[in-house]
Formats: sequence, C-alpha cells, structure tokens
Amino acid sequence: MNKITEYFGTMVFNDTVRKKMLPPEAYASLQETIENGRSLDISLANVIAAAMKEWAIEKGATHYTHWFQPMTGITAEKHDSFFSLEKGTGRIIVDFSGKDLITSEPDASSFPSGGLRATFEARGCTAWDPTSDAFVKNDTLYIPSAFCSYGGECLDRKTPLLRSMQALDLQAKRLLKHFGLSPHRVIPMVGGEQEYFLVDEDVYHLREDLKITGKTLFGAPAPKGQELDDHYFGVIPFKVKNFMTTLDRELWMRGIPAKTEHNEAAPCQYELAPIFTDCNRATDQNQLTMDIMKKAAKENGLRCLLAEKPFNSVNGSGKHNNWSLSADGKNLLDPGKDMASNKLFLLMVCAVMKGVDNYQDLIRISVATAGNDLRLGGYEAPPAIISMFLGNRITETLKSFVNGSSVAAGESQQLPLGVNVLPQFANDGEDRNRTSPFAFTGNKFEFRMPGSSMSIAMCNTVINTVVAESLCEFADILDKADNVDASINSIIANVYTSHKRIIFNGNNYSKAWVEEAQRRGLLNLSNTAMALPHYLDSKNIALLGKHGILNEKEMFSRYDVMLDEYCKTINVDGATMVHMARRQILPAVLAYVNELCNSVSNKEARLLSTSVELSISTVLNDCATSIFEESEALSAMLESASVMTNKEERAELFAENVIPCMNRLREAADKAECYVPKAMWPFPTYTEILL
Repeated sequence: MNKITEYFGTMVFNDTVRKKMLPPEAYASLQETIENGRSLDISLANVIAAAMKEWAIEKGATHYTHWFQPMTGITAEKHDSFFSLEKGTGRIIVDFSGKDLITSEPDASSFPSGGLRATFEARGCTAWDPTSDAFVKNDTLYIPSAFCSYGGECLDRKTPLLRSMQALDLQAKRLLKHFGLSPHRVIPMVGGEQEYFLVDEDVYHLREDLKITGKTLFGAPAPKGQELDDHYFGVIPFKVKNFMTTLDRELWMRGIPAKTEHNEAAPCQYELAPIFTDCNRATDQNQLTMDIMKKAAKENGLRCLLAEKPFNSVNGSGKHNNWSLSADGKNLLDPGKDMASNKLFLLMVCAVMKGVDNYQDLIRISVATAGNDLRLGGYEAPPAIISMFLGNRITETLKSFVNGSSVAAGESQQLPLGVNVLPQFANDGEDRNRTSPFAFTGNKFEFRMPGSSMSIAMCNTVINTVVAESLCEFADILDKADNVDASINSIIANVYTSHKRIIFNGNNYSKAWVEEAQRRGLLNLSNTAMALPHYLDSKNIALLGKHGILNEKEMFSRYDVMLDEYCKTINVDGATMVHMARRQILPAVLAYVNELCNSVSNKEARLLSTSVELSISTVLNDCATSIFEESEALSAMLESASVMTNKEERAELFAENVIPCMNRLREAADKAECYVPKAMWPFPTYTEILL
C-alpha cells in the first residue's frame, strides 16, 4: 500500500467512514449537528458511539481518550479501555456508550485555571467536538474535545475558538445578505505553516539546556551560519528525508493534508505547510502535527526542536498563520479579475484592517510568550509593532473611495525571462512582504507572528473576533441604509481614512519605521510583560463579552495563566543557566586557566615567552569572574522572584532584571567558549550541532 490515496485518512473517522457505518438517519442528524450546531440526543450518540467503537477496534484501538487543549498550550489526554466487567458474571465485555463519547471527567484542578478553580475543587469535564474528526493513534481512539470546569467556565483553547467561529459566521451572514448572498456557512479557513529544527539525538542528550528548555541557553556563533543562503531550499539531507517520509505517512493516515516541506534558512531548520482547512480542524491538526513530529524525529535518531529561538545568531522558528474566509466554498478574500469593482472583497479587507487597528494589543497578546519574545524583530520574524501589508494596488484602490478617483484594474505582467525555451507566465499582481506581521498575499492574510511551539487557537480566536466586530458594525449600518451601494462606498472610505495608519508596505525592520509607527500612534509592546496588562483593557473585555467569546471571569483567569506561564518559563531558563554555569562552564574555564598557568611556569623556567598564555588567561579569568558574579546575581533574583505574590511585579522583574542578567551571563560564557579547547568544553558547540 504505497499510494497516498490508499492510506490518506485511513485512521480518521471522517465523513466517508461515517456515511458507510452509520444508518442514514443517524448520519443525517450528525451532519446537521456538524453544519448547524444542533445538539445531539443520547439515543443518536449511542448509535454513533457503537459505530465509532467498531471502527476504532478494527484499526487496533484498545483505548479511547477525550483529547483536549488546556491552557498549558499543549494537548492533554486520559486513556480508558473499551473493556469493562459485565454485572453479575464478571466477564470482560467491550463497552463504549453514547455517554462515554459525549463527555468525560478529567481532574480540572491539576490544569491551569487562573483562579477559576480552587485546588480542592477537582471536577472538570470534557465535551466531544463533532466538528473535528476523531482519529486513531497508536492503540487509542482520540476524540477531539472541549474542556470546562464544573461551573461551566471554559478552561481550554478550543472553546473560545469555536465561539469565535460562531460569532464570525453570524456577522458575516448579516453582511452578505446585502450582496444577495445567503450562504449555509461562513467559515474561517487556515493553513498553518510549521517551522522547526532537527538535531542529532546524540548531541541533544549532551546539552542540559536542550533537554530541559528545548533551546540553547549558551553557545557562541559557529564560523558559518546562514550567511551564504545555502541551506534555504537546499538538498534535504538523507536522514532528514527519512524523517519527513515517516512524518508524511503518519500525518496523511490521520487526514492531515501535509503538502510542502523544505529546508528553511537556518542550518538544521525546516518547514512543513499543509493545505487549508477550516480553522478548528487546522488548529487540532497543527497540535497533532507537533506531537507526530517529535515522535517521527526520535524514530529516525533525531530530536525535533519547536522552541522559537533554539539557537542565537540564526533564524528562529514561527508559524505562518494563513487566514481567509469561505462562504460555502467562495473565498471572500479573493479580489477577482477586477478588484476595484469587487466591493465585497474590499469590505472584507476593510473589516480586517479596522479590526487589526482597533485591537492591536489583542493581536499582539495572542502571540505573547517568553519564547516568542526572543524571536520577534529579526531574522524573518516580524517586529512586535502590529501593522498590515496590503500592497500598492489594494492601498490605492481603497484610497480612491476617499478622493473619488478611479483605479484601473490591475493586470498581471508577463515575466521577461529573456530565454525563448522557458515557459511564459505572468507574475502575481503584488509582491510579498516577509517583514510584515499581517500581510495580504493574494487571496488571504498571512499572520507571521505566532511562535513555532504555540497553539494557533488563540491568535485565530482573536482574528475571528475582531473581524466579526467589524462586520457587525458594517451590517448595522447597511441594515439601516436607504442606499446600500452608497453606504458601502462610505464604509470603505471611512475605514481607510480612520485606519490607514495600520497600513505599512515598507521594511518593518528599519529604524525609520519604528519612529514612524510611534508618530502614527501604533503600539510597540516589545515584550510579553509589557503587552499582557492590555488584555484586561475595558474595550477588550467588552469585545470578547459582546460576542460571547469569554466572559470577564474567564478573561481574568486567562490573564493570570499567561502571566504565570511567562514567569515560570523564564524562571526555568534562568535556573538551568545557573546550574550549567556553576557545574559545567565555570569548572571548564577554571581548569583551562590552571593549565595556562602551569604552562606559564614551565615556559618561564625555560626562559620562553609567556605573552600568549598570559593574555588568554587574563581574558578567561575575566570571563570566569563575570560568569560567577552573574550566575550568583541571577540565582539571587530568581530566589527573590519566588516569594513575590504580585504577578505583575514579578513579570516586570523577570523582564527588566532577570533577562538582562541572563544575557550578561551568556555573553561571558560564550566569550569563554571561544578560547577554551574543544576537548575541555563541557557540551557540544554550535559548530558541532548545526554543521
């Protein structure tokens, strides 16, 4: 069985399987639930559970789990077997009821809740999400689920995402009716490109920082990095190709449409891109992709690093969250052949533009983590300042609605390759901007800020919601309009006039842009500690409450969880650095200084010059002093932070004091690495890892 079509989706309880295994009435009712959100009754759930159990056991499953996404940012699962004891006889029977399918009870107190649950209040529940397909992995049936507390507050990433999709569907339909359209569903479509690093497993186990934090906390730059641009799109190494073959097969069997894979810009860095699917499935599939990546890497003698900045001085890794909007298969962000007259497209662009400008802080917060702070601002990662690239054609078209001018329909140009034998083809109507956080790329928006290890649930929840709010405001105007066409023109003109500051089509890395952004009044929330307090701004609480995404209590809990995660992440990084500095780096540096001192004594006895040894020992002695002092200072700061009760002040301490101290410690250690012999350095260097 070597054809993709023969095994694609074979481990997924997808529509084809449901249609085959369910009675027609049950299948129709389930489709009604999936497409229109109608609740399932228990009798129907029993029928579906029986079919799902039969199918899963045929695939080798012995257990099932409600697979959910708590606020840890990773997935969680509790496995139960399909077997139970028959009452009265004690015989083993196969059992999986509708109740087992619909819900389960994990311990809610052991997951982050931000104060929603006390430690002794243990009960939580998961609820089956029928809009995302169940699948089999290893010997277990995975049932995608939402997760909430005993009181009904959501404790996961999926529930707000589903709520945001529901809100966006509602408001988009209100707008579309004014264009004579009445789609069955309006769905945000997402393609999440995943960047990652692969390193040899033997090297991985020799680095304490990689094992504990997933990234290197020390390491001088290798003599060669990505300067020659020779890794990007280069020949895929044999061992990596084997990994990709394993990965593809595992993903395809679970219905994940992995499409493109290639070498990325940095040494040992790679990327995988899937075909678009609906936002909820895309989020689930990306979480599963990260899990399978780690498993496939181990099977091939590698380790997969998903940290945003596993190595200094080369590219970090992110996710490019490609977002569009589909109405019964029609892409509402497709400009068509005559963009200037496609007012529905222009309204959709305006909706995104208005939402992104009004809620810059929420967009930034949706990707705010300690790891992502290390990546943003360079090496193909956009800066923390939120802006949008629309390109000249769209920008000029929007501007024309303000000044009443006409814009000629843009035409693609033939590329003048100058070689007759080469095929003739037209270029796209607009270039791309790799430095822009939020860029239009032909028929979608590419949000380039999410970090590689993050769930894409939160950023898509925010994008869906801010666009839903814009569409709601547009629909409110059109519902009352006497002349709809004139009102549409007015909306486009007003949105461009009021929100054009968010458009920037230039180089987002330039110092001039930072100054210009400040003049425009755009936010520059450079780190997570600076960004997070804006989460609870009154306008954000009002927005998420209005559309039923999160209530105020749920927002406060998430704020608490995000602050806590930020502090804990940096605390682990700092503690690991102290441990490595004290027990590995400092002893190695001092040992070499001692060797140099012995060499000086021996050479002086022979009346030989000792200038080289003395110079190196002086440099290393200064490094050793700095390593000792900074590691002691860092240890003291971490101790102080551990007793702080105010989380805002604690996060500020980490951002303003702990991180700079970590940077100074690293600088001293990395300088020492450049002088200590390879045989004496306590762990593999960047040259050994990356080259």
